[in-house]
Amino acid sequence: MKLAIRKRKIGNIPILEVVDETMIYEPMPLIIYYHGWQTAKELVLTQGRKLAQKGFRVVLPDAANHGERKTERSPIPSLTFWNSIQSNLFEFSYIVDFFENLGVTNGQIGVGGVSMGGMTTCGLLTKHPEITAAACIMGSPAMIKYRERIQYHASAAGFFLPNDYEALVSWIDHYDLQSQIETLAARPLLFWHGTEDEKIPYEHVKAFVDQFPQKNIELISEAQRHLVKGETMNLVTDFFEKHLSVE
Repeated sequence: MKLAIRKRKIGNIPILEVVDETMIYEPMPLIIYYHGWQTAKELVLTQGRKLAQKGFRVVLPDAANHGERKTERSPIPSLTFWNSIQSNLFEFSYIVDFFENLGVTNGQIGVGGVSMGGMTTCGLLTKHPEITAAACIMGSPAMIKYRERIQYHASAAGFFLPNDYEALVSWIDHYDLQSQIETLAARPLLFWHGTEDEKIPYEHVKAFVDQFPQKNIELISEAQRHLVKGETMNLVTDFFEKHLSVE
C-alpha cells in the first residue's frame, strides 16, 4: 500500500491527512490524532502511517500554539497549555464537519492522542457521543486533578498564578471525564501509560480505571517514563482496527 500524506489547512488549522492513495476520495473511518505538549503534528506521523495502513483516514492537526501555529509560551503556568487543549476541543467538530461535507467518512470516528493530546481525547468524550472509540496515550482523564496538581506545584515553586485561576479555567469542569463517566457509555477506551511517567501521573489513570471496572476501558502499563515507542503505536493501531470497521 502506498500512502498519500497531504499537507493542508482546514480554515486556519494546519493538518496532515494520511490515507491510502487509492482511497483518497472514498468513505472510510476517520481518526483524528493529537500530538503532545510543545511538539507538532509531524511527531505523530509514524502513528498516523500505521493507522492509515489499516484502512483509516487519519488527520493530524497542529494544536494552537504548536507546530505551524507556534507562539511564545506564556510565563503564567499552564496558560498556554490549557489554551491549547481548549482550542483542540473547539476545533474538533470543525475538522469532522469538513470531511463529512466532502463525503469521505463512513460515520465512524476514532480519536486519540499523546500526552496533551490524550487529555484532549478524554475531554472530547464528555461532549461527543458520535466518537466510536478513543485512545489516550500518556494523558489523563482527570483534568480537574491535573489542574490541582499544577496549582500545587506552581505555588510551591513560587510562580505567579492569578487569584481567580480556577474561574479562568472553569471550562475544565465540563470536560473532566472522571466526574462525568456516564458520558463514556459503552464506548471502548484504551489507555497506555508508563508507571514511571514523570509528567502526567500514572496514578491518575490507574485510579480512574479501577474506579469504573464496569466500563469498556483497557489499561496497558509498562515500566516506562513519558515516552512512546513503536510497540505502543502498534497497540494503538490494533485497538482501532478492532473497534472501527473499514468495510
